[in-house]
Order: sequence, then structure tokens, then C-alpha cells
Amino acid sequence: MRPYASSGLSRGKPFVTVLVVVTLTFFVLHAFSGDIAASLSGNTATAAQIEVKRHQLGLDKPLVSQYGEWLSHAVRGDLGTSWTTSDSVSDALSARLPVTLVLAVGATLVSGVLGIAVGTWAAVRRGALDPILQTFVVAGYAFPGFWLALVLSSVFAVDLGWFPATGYVPFTESPGDWFSSVFLPITALVLGATAAIAQQARNATVQVLQADYVRTLRSRGLTTRRLLVVNVLRNAAPTSLTTMSLWFIGLLSGTIVVENVFALPGLGSLANTATTSRDIPMVMGVMLIMVLLVVAVNLVLDLAQAWVNPKVRIS
Repeated sequence: MRPYASSGLSRGKPFVTVLVVVTLTFFVLHAFSGDIAASLSGNTATAAQIEVKRHQLGLDKPLVSQYGEWLSHAVRGDLGTSWTTSDSVSDALSARLPVTLVLAVGATLVSGVLGIAVGTWAAVRRGALDPILQTFVVAGYAFPGFWLALVLSSVFAVDLGWFPATGYVPFTESPGDWFSSVFLPITALVLGATAAIAQQARNATVQVLQADYVRTLRSRGLTTRRLLVVNVLRNAAPTSLTTMSLWFIGLLSGTIVVENVFALPGLGSLANTATTSRDIPMVMGVMLIMVLLVVAVNLVLDLAQAWVNPKVRIS
């Protein structure tokens, strides 16, 4: 395959992005966390005990030195130990990452398929479907994910008992129970994303359908289905793919709320607990994983756009 145009991720920018985000996160956390040693030592700790805790955590060193030590260990895969549980940060992230990936990736794929299907249908049919789609878009933005998660949990888990209200079952243990445990959380995440992708897919498809070459192909007798699959969707896809990648970032943050509502052991609930307890190594580990996921998704977007639409490649 020839080289292709990208958002810059293939030209060395991912490293810069990750470095900038983790650096800012490190210094902001330390600037606004107050006296971490005193907080972790407890209300009854003496000044001497607090000073011992500060030395144990390395907080008595200059902040730049602390950051340098963390970064040098992080590039070797050592993210340190939790300040509250003494567990390995890497082990904690490895145990919880699959849950968050299932929610974020699953919600992105479901919303992408539904959004592109609905948006394309509305672009082709037009008429009464347009106001219906607009209403759906407004509803998708109006209802926040945490509210929808609470409603779904209350109705379908507590009242009807169709799905478990809390907990997560790994796929390897029971595919059926796994599906039941993630169905409501993913459903709570997809509404807004589906609405946004449907709107963008509809607008992009309408523009392509109005292009001169499409009218020419119609005049040559191409069926609507073949025209859509071979020509229209291929040229309208980049807009939908870009929207999906942006919503993936939003869905990652949305998992924080959803995981807490459904008591799922993912990165979102871990980040919430670590932030509350001022566990900076754990927060830094979660942030690093999140940034790497965003960079990876953008790289996949570049590759997908080059495969779907060869026009983005550089000759």
C-alpha cells in the first residue's frame, strides 16, 4: 500500500501527545492534591509520622525529580505501586482494562453500525424521516449517559429482572452471562453516539448523492443498492469514521459513570477511587492507558480511511 494522508499520528506525533498529556497530568495532580502524605497518614498521625510517610512516597524530593523517576520507570513498563493498597499499578490496570475496552469498543461499534444505517436510510428516503432523525439526535444529546444508566438499571434490572443490576462476568466463564452483564451498560452509552453518527452519516450521504458522478452512474442504470455500497458509502465513510473516533474518546470518559452505576470493575471505577484517595500513581497509570487508547484509535482511523477511500492516500 502506498503512503496515505493522516492526522499526523504516523509522523511521530503520538509520542509527543502522550508525553504532553502525562506531564501536565502529573504536575496538575501534585499542584491540587494538597498535603498527600498527611491525607494518607490519617487524622491521628503526628508530624513525625507524616514526615516518614512523605519520605516513603518520595514526596520530599523536588517535583521535577519525582516526575523524572516516574517517567523513567514508566517507559520501562513499571508504573509503580498504589499508595493506598500497595498493589502493582500495572497489575491493577491489566485486570480492569478488559472491562473498559468491552464497554467503549462495544458501544463504539454498535453506535457506528446503527448510526451509519439510520443516517444512510434517512439520506436515501428523506421526507418524513428527516424530522424523525432530528428528534432522535436531540434526544440523544438531551439524555445524559448516567441518567439513562440509572433508568435502565431501575427498569430492566431491578423491576423486571431481565438483566443483572451489578457485576461483570468474563466472556471466558460464560458467554451468555457476559452478554447479560454488559448489555445495559453498553445500551446506556450508545444513545448519544448513535445520534451524532447518524446525523453526520446522513449529511455526508446527502452530499455524495448530489454529486455529478452519482447522477451519471444513475443514468447508466446502476441499481440504488449497488450505487450505495460501491460508491456512495465509500465516499461518505470518512465523516462517519471521524465521528466514531471522536465519540470513542467521549465513551471512554462515559464509562467512568456507567461503571460506577453498574458496579463494574473497570478503569472508570478505578480512576474514581484513586482520585478520591489521592492515589497519584494509580491515577497516572489510568491516564496513561487512556491516552494510549486514544492514540491507537486515531491510528486505526487513519488506516481505515485509507482502506475505505483511496482518495486520502498520497500518490
